[in-house]
Amino acid sequence: MKEDCEVFPIIVPVEYGLKTINFFLVRKEKRLLLIDAGIDDELCWGALNKTLNENGFSIRDITEIILTHHHFDHIGLVNRIVQEHPIPVYASPLSIKRLKRDSVFMKNRLAFYERFYQEMGCGELGKKQIQYLNKALEKNKHQALQCEISPITASTFQHFSVLEIPGHAPDHLAFWDKERNWLFSGDLLLEHISSNALIEPDENGNRLQTLIQQRDSLLKCLKLQPEIVFSGHGQVISEPNRLIQLRLERIEDKAERFYQLILTGFSTASEIAETYYKKTYLAQFSLVMSEVVSHLDYLELQGKIKKKQVKGIWHYSAMATHTAH
Repeated sequence: MKEDCEVFPIIVPVEYGLKTINFFLVRKEKRLLLIDAGIDDELCWGALNKTLNENGFSIRDITEIILTHHHFDHIGLVNRIVQEHPIPVYASPLSIKRLKRDSVFMKNRLAFYERFYQEMGCGELGKKQIQYLNKALEKNKHQALQCEISPITASTFQHFSVLEIPGHAPDHLAFWDKERNWLFSGDLLLEHISSNALIEPDENGNRLQTLIQQRDSLLKCLKLQPEIVFSGHGQVISEPNRLIQLRLERIEDKAERFYQLILTGFSTASEIAETYYKKTYLAQFSLVMSEVVSHLDYLELQGKIKKKQVKGIWHYSAMATHTAH
């Protein structure tokens, strides 16, 4: 017999590409969990309280907060909730330095991106991005979580299985309700757009192969055959398996397009990015570079391309066995 359970989605419309900011109240027996916590603004705060009140709850009825990953649009209300009602906050062990905005970690992360943009041939655009990130270090200090954060392990929750699903973020987790075939997936799977596999360093400053991780995470979730996916943005997904297949096909298609550009003579990631994305390369520089480099990693894994560093910049070329076909 299934235990009693209800999900109360909190859906906050936004005017940009994400469409909505989603977070979820989940009632299981006498517990009321909050999965993710939106943005730190009055819209999200009002939507949380409205959903609570409409279902006979208040802030003081929330028993714990569970975070899928550290991005600002998933953690925004944590400080405000915990100041009003001290409750446990849980996140991946890999989230904690990011959520606390640990000064050493954040400075090392900045150094990683400075090296990354240099090696990918981004020139002045890369330098401008580093200037922006430097200013953001100071500007976003207030986003650090002030509360204690408990690391999630495989045995933390009886009511969910915890899945590690890196790719979009190194610390990304999903929560699987096996009884109902429900998956709380954060940003792994979005109904209306592909989730970005954002280039990130690991704890030691080494570059993660984020698209390869993202693909593995999608395959992991496909094996579960979920019936409903509660995602971090857009609609709740009622046909997730079909959508996961589409996202996997899109990875292959995009990688092939970049491979064709390499065959025509474009050799650096910045050249490929500017040629393929044109004005979007300037407008969404960091996202575009993540998209291109992560797909180049995937092509390398397939053995279709190789890279060589010339004067500090990586140049990509097709492997001879593939150009012959």
